[in-house]
Amino acid sequence: MGKRSIKENKNIYFLTREEQGLTRLEASERTEGIITASRLEKIENEKIQPHPEDILALAKAYNKPSLIHHFCSHECAIGKIHRHDVHISSLSEIVLSTLSTLNTLNKEKDRLIEITEDGIISDDELEDFAMIANQLEKISITADALNLWVSDTIASGKIDKEKFELIRNEKRSIER
Repeated sequence: MGKRSIKENKNIYFLTREEQGLTRLEASERTEGIITASRLEKIENEKIQPHPEDILALAKAYNKPSLIHHFCSHECAIGKIHRHDVHISSLSEIVLSTLSTLNTLNKEKDRLIEITEDGIISDDELEDFAMIANQLEKISITADALNLWVSDTIASGKIDKEKFELIRNEKRSIER
């Protein structure tokens, strides 16, 4: 294992490699030649922007799918506009946040029906509609957080990927 850097303000790629206890050369080897050690050094020190292929290789090499989401929401020009910044927290925090937001939306569902039944959102409805839209965005963010939690938990081996996908696909086909 290489020496830990004393550099401050390390980016997520630098921190993740260090968490793995890898040198840049070892990390490069794990990417199967997609990223050289010198390119990784430049990415970690923000001398160059990583390409999507770099991030896919690092996520696989470090067994850390959340790196992909980070890249898409923080570094990709399109993702910065359209993706939410999602933080992976504990499963219980994600579930409680989801339930809290669903409870709020449940109370507002009649108002949403009133607002949208004529297909027009008038000025006097706009404030309520904006609040409901914010609640729906919270649902989207917590759904993303849950998906990231699942991806990282599968990657860490705490959930059997094949079993999970099999059950998930069975449930999808029943719901259709």
